[in-house]
Amino acid sequence: MKTTTAPIPIPPKRKRRKRRKNHYFTQEHEDAIVRYAQITCVRERTLLYVRWIEPAFNEMVDKIVFTYKFTNLPNIDLLRDECKVWLMTILDKYDQSKGSKAFSYFSVITKNWFIHKVKKQQKANRTEINIDNIAKSYEEQYLSTEESYLTEREETEFWLKFYEELKSWDTSIMKENDLKVYKAICVLFDSKDDIDIFNKKAIYLYLRELTGLNTKQVVNSLKKFKTKYYNFSNNWKNGKI
Repeated sequence: MKTTTAPIPIPPKRKRRKRRKNHYFTQEHEDAIVRYAQITCVRERTLLYVRWIEPAFNEMVDKIVFTYKFTNLPNIDLLRDECKVWLMTILDKYDQSKGSKAFSYFSVITKNWFIHKVKKQQKANRTEINIDNIAKSYEEQYLSTEESYLTEREETEFWLKFYEELKSWDTSIMKENDLKVYKAICVLFDSKDDIDIFNKKAIYLYLRELTGLNTKQVVNSLKKFKTKYYNFSNNWKNGKI
Protein backbone atom coordinates (compact mmCIF):
# COMPACT_ATOMS: atom_id res chain seq x y z
CA MET A 1 0.00 0.00 0.00
CA LYS A 2 1.47 3.32 -1.12
CA THR A 3 1.61 6.15 1.30
CA THR A 4 1.18 9.67 0.03
CA THR A 5 2.91 12.56 1.65
CA ALA A 6 1.14 15.86 1.92
CA PRO A 7 2.81 18.65 -0.04
CA ILE A 8 4.90 20.97 2.04
CA PRO A 9 3.10 24.31 2.21
CA ILE A 10 5.03 27.20 0.74
CA PRO A 11 4.99 30.16 3.05
CA PRO A 12 3.66 33.34 1.47
CA LYS A 13 6.18 35.92 0.46
CA ARG A 14 6.67 38.58 3.04
CA LYS A 15 5.67 41.96 1.82
CA ARG A 16 8.30 44.58 2.09
CA ARG A 17 7.32 47.29 4.46
CA LYS A 18 6.83 50.45 2.53
CA ARG A 19 8.90 53.38 3.62
CA ARG A 20 6.80 56.00 5.24
CA LYS A 21 6.34 59.04 3.14
CA ASN A 22 7.35 62.41 4.44
CA HIS A 23 3.90 63.94 4.86
CA TYR A 24 4.94 67.03 6.78
CA PHE A 25 7.43 68.30 4.17
CA THR A 26 5.76 67.71 0.81
CA GLN A 27 6.27 69.20 -2.63
CA GLU A 28 3.86 71.96 -1.66
CA HIS A 29 6.18 72.94 1.18
CA GLU A 30 9.17 72.79 -1.17
CA ASP A 31 7.37 75.07 -3.64
CA ALA A 32 6.44 77.49 -0.86
CA ILE A 33 10.09 77.87 0.14
CA VAL A 34 11.19 78.39 -3.46
CA ARG A 35 8.47 80.99 -3.92
CA TYR A 36 9.41 82.72 -0.65
CA ALA A 37 13.02 83.11 -1.79
CA GLN A 38 11.93 84.59 -5.12
CA ILE A 39 9.56 87.32 -3.93
CA THR A 40 9.89 90.47 -1.84
CA CYS A 41 6.22 91.16 -1.01
CA VAL A 42 5.99 91.23 2.79
CA ARG A 43 2.37 90.06 3.03
CA GLU A 44 2.78 87.19 0.56
CA ARG A 45 5.97 86.06 2.31
CA THR A 46 4.17 86.11 5.65
CA LEU A 47 1.25 84.07 4.32
CA LEU A 48 3.61 81.50 2.81
CA TYR A 49 5.59 81.28 6.03
CA VAL A 50 2.61 80.98 8.37
CA ARG A 51 0.61 78.53 6.23
CA TRP A 52 3.29 76.28 4.78
CA ILE A 53 6.83 76.87 5.91
CA GLU A 54 6.56 77.33 9.67
CA PRO A 55 4.55 74.10 10.31
CA ALA A 56 7.09 72.11 8.23
CA PHE A 57 10.03 73.69 10.05
CA ASN A 58 8.43 73.02 13.43
CA GLU A 59 7.98 69.33 12.61
CA MET A 60 11.42 69.00 11.02
CA VAL A 61 13.24 70.53 13.99
CA ASP A 62 11.30 68.41 16.49
CA LYS A 63 12.08 65.21 14.58
CA ILE A 64 15.78 66.04 14.25
CA VAL A 65 16.00 66.80 17.98
CA PHE A 66 14.39 63.45 18.79
CA THR A 67 16.21 61.35 16.17
CA TYR A 68 19.71 62.55 17.06
CA LYS A 69 18.96 62.68 20.81
CA PHE A 70 19.55 66.40 21.16
CA THR A 71 16.90 66.18 23.88
CA ASN A 72 19.78 65.77 26.34
CA LEU A 73 20.73 69.41 25.85
CA PRO A 74 19.66 71.69 28.69
CA ASN A 75 16.90 74.17 27.83
CA ILE A 76 16.11 72.14 24.72
CA ASP A 77 12.68 73.78 24.31
CA LEU A 78 14.28 77.22 24.19
CA LEU A 79 16.91 75.93 21.74
CA ARG A 80 14.16 74.51 19.51
CA ASP A 81 12.50 77.93 19.34
CA GLU A 82 15.82 79.67 18.75
CA CYS A 83 16.63 77.32 15.88
CA LYS A 84 13.22 77.88 14.26
CA VAL A 85 13.67 81.64 14.39
CA TRP A 86 17.14 81.27 12.89
CA LEU A 87 15.78 79.14 10.03
CA MET A 88 13.34 81.89 9.18
CA THR A 89 16.13 84.45 8.90
CA ILE A 90 18.03 82.37 6.32
CA LEU A 91 15.05 81.32 4.21
CA ASP A 92 15.91 83.65 1.35
CA LYS A 93 19.42 82.18 1.14
CA TYR A 94 18.04 78.92 -0.26
CA ASP A 95 18.91 78.54 -3.95
CA GLN A 96 17.04 75.81 -5.81
CA SER A 97 19.43 76.05 -8.78
CA LYS A 98 22.23 74.49 -6.71
CA GLY A 99 20.47 71.15 -6.91
CA SER A 100 19.53 70.34 -3.33
CA LYS A 101 15.95 69.96 -2.18
CA ALA A 102 14.78 72.41 0.45
CA PHE A 103 14.08 69.56 2.87
CA SER A 104 17.62 68.19 2.55
CA TYR A 105 19.19 71.64 2.70
CA PHE A 106 17.41 72.79 5.85
CA SER A 107 17.66 69.38 7.53
CA VAL A 108 21.44 69.38 7.21
CA ILE A 109 21.93 72.90 8.49
CA THR A 110 19.49 72.27 11.35
CA LYS A 111 21.41 69.18 12.43
CA ASN A 112 24.69 71.10 12.20
CA TRP A 113 23.18 73.93 14.24
CA PHE A 114 22.38 71.55 17.10
CA ILE A 115 25.77 69.82 16.81
CA HIS A 116 27.37 73.22 17.35
CA LYS A 117 25.20 73.68 20.46
CA VAL A 118 26.31 70.25 21.74
CA LYS A 119 29.98 71.18 21.34
CA LYS A 120 29.35 74.50 23.05
CA GLN A 121 27.62 72.75 25.94
CA GLN A 122 30.43 70.21 26.29
CA LYS A 123 32.87 73.08 26.59
CA ALA A 124 30.67 74.77 29.19
CA ASN A 125 30.47 71.55 31.20
CA ARG A 126 34.20 71.69 31.75
CA THR A 127 33.84 74.94 33.65
CA GLU A 128 32.77 75.26 37.26
CA ILE A 129 28.99 75.61 37.72
CA ASN A 130 27.27 77.24 40.66
CA ILE A 131 24.44 74.80 41.47
CA ASP A 132 22.68 77.22 43.81
CA ASN A 133 22.39 79.87 41.12
CA ILE A 134 21.05 77.35 38.60
CA ALA A 135 18.39 76.16 41.03
CA LYS A 136 17.36 79.72 41.81
CA SER A 137 17.22 80.68 38.13
CA TYR A 138 15.15 77.60 37.29
CA GLU A 139 12.72 78.35 40.09
CA GLU A 140 12.26 81.97 39.02
CA GLN A 141 11.77 81.07 35.36
CA TYR A 142 9.62 77.97 35.43
CA LEU A 143 7.56 77.80 38.62
CA SER A 144 3.99 78.68 37.71
CA THR A 145 2.08 80.79 40.21
CA GLU A 146 -1.20 82.60 40.28
CA GLU A 147 0.68 85.89 40.15
CA SER A 148 2.45 84.93 36.91
CA TYR A 149 -0.89 83.91 35.36
CA LEU A 150 -2.47 87.27 36.21
CA THR A 151 0.58 89.12 34.88
CA GLU A 152 0.43 87.20 31.61
CA ARG A 153 -3.28 87.92 31.23
CA GLU A 154 -2.76 91.62 31.91
CA GLU A 155 0.05 91.74 29.32
CA THR A 156 -2.23 90.12 26.73
CA GLU A 157 -4.92 92.73 27.33
CA PHE A 158 -2.31 95.48 27.14
CA TRP A 159 -1.03 94.39 23.72
CA LEU A 160 -4.53 93.94 22.30
CA LYS A 161 -5.41 97.48 23.36
CA PHE A 162 -2.11 98.81 22.03
CA TYR A 163 -2.83 97.22 18.65
CA GLU A 164 -6.06 99.21 18.46
CA GLU A 165 -4.03 102.34 19.19
CA LEU A 166 -1.40 101.34 16.61
CA LYS A 167 -3.97 101.08 13.81
CA SER A 168 -5.12 104.64 14.48
CA TRP A 169 -1.68 106.16 13.75
CA ASP A 170 -1.36 108.49 10.76
CA THR A 171 0.73 106.65 8.16
CA SER A 172 0.67 109.50 5.63
CA ILE A 173 3.44 111.36 7.51
CA MET A 174 5.73 108.34 7.89
CA LYS A 175 8.95 108.01 5.91
CA GLU A 176 9.53 104.98 3.68
CA ASN A 177 11.50 102.83 6.16
CA ASP A 178 9.23 103.82 9.05
CA LEU A 179 6.19 102.80 7.04
CA LYS A 180 7.79 99.43 6.22
CA VAL A 181 8.43 98.75 9.91
CA TYR A 182 4.94 99.94 10.84
CA LYS A 183 3.31 97.60 8.29
CA ALA A 184 5.51 94.71 9.43
CA ILE A 185 4.44 95.28 13.05
CA CYS A 186 0.79 95.18 11.94
CA VAL A 187 1.45 91.92 10.06
CA LEU A 188 2.95 90.38 13.21
CA PHE A 189 -0.06 91.41 15.27
CA ASP A 190 -2.41 89.98 12.62
CA SER A 191 -0.47 86.70 12.62
CA LYS A 192 0.10 86.42 16.38
CA ASP A 193 -2.14 83.33 16.73
CA ASP A 194 -0.23 81.46 14.01
CA ILE A 195 3.31 82.39 14.99
CA ASP A 196 4.71 80.20 17.76
CA ILE A 197 7.86 82.14 18.35
CA PHE A 198 6.71 85.57 19.50
CA ASN A 199 9.16 87.02 22.01
CA LYS A 200 11.29 90.14 22.25
CA LYS A 201 14.33 88.59 20.57
CA ALA A 202 12.30 87.02 17.79
CA ILE A 203 10.42 90.24 17.02
CA TYR A 204 13.61 91.94 15.78
CA LEU A 205 14.35 88.97 13.52
CA TYR A 206 10.83 88.96 12.13
CA LEU A 207 10.88 92.72 11.48
CA ARG A 208 14.22 92.51 9.72
CA GLU A 209 12.98 89.65 7.54
CA LEU A 210 9.59 91.19 6.73
CA THR A 211 10.93 94.66 5.88
CA GLY A 212 14.15 93.75 4.11
CA LEU A 213 15.90 96.36 6.26
CA ASN A 214 19.01 95.78 8.31
CA THR A 215 18.99 95.80 12.12
CA LYS A 216 20.16 99.42 12.40
CA GLN A 217 17.40 100.65 10.08
CA VAL A 218 14.75 98.70 11.99
CA VAL A 219 15.98 100.06 15.34
CA ASN A 220 16.03 103.65 14.00
CA SER A 221 12.41 103.37 12.91
CA LEU A 222 11.35 101.78 16.20
CA LYS A 223 12.94 104.67 18.10
CA LYS A 224 10.55 107.06 16.33
CA PHE A 225 7.58 105.01 17.55
CA LYS A 226 8.81 104.90 21.16
CA THR A 227 7.27 108.23 22.24
CA LYS A 228 3.79 107.12 21.20
CA TYR A 229 4.32 103.75 22.81
CA TYR A 230 5.52 105.25 26.11
CA ASN A 231 2.58 107.67 26.18
CA PHE A 232 0.19 104.78 25.70
CA SER A 233 1.98 102.67 28.31
CA ASN A 234 1.86 105.46 30.91
CA ASN A 235 -1.83 106.08 30.27
CA TRP A 236 -2.46 102.33 30.67
CA LYS A 237 -0.57 102.16 33.96
CA ASN A 238 -2.39 105.23 35.28
CA GLY A 239 -5.79 103.78 34.41
CA LYS A 240 -6.57 106.35 31.73
CA ILE A 241 -7.23 103.64 29.12
